[in-house]
Amino acid sequence: YESQGKYEEAEPLYQRALKIRETVLGPDHPSVATTLNNLAGLYESQGKYEEAEPLYQRALKIRETVLGPDHPSVAT
Repeated sequence: YESQGKYEEAEPLYQRALKIRETVLGPDHPSVATTLNNLAGLYESQGKYEEAEPLYQRALKIRETVLGPDHPSVAT
């Protein structure tokens, strides 16, 4: 949906995926960071920077904590 510009349809799916991953994998799992990053990207593409930034920051913190500060996923 996001690539089609159907942001209103995409957002609840990203949020559902985030909730599932947090519940099943825990809030600090790298897959949660990926989903946070994806949701933040959706907000960014809509110009919702204030909503995107804390999600990006949380995703970065998870990756730094779990993978280490020099891991390639942290750089990404």
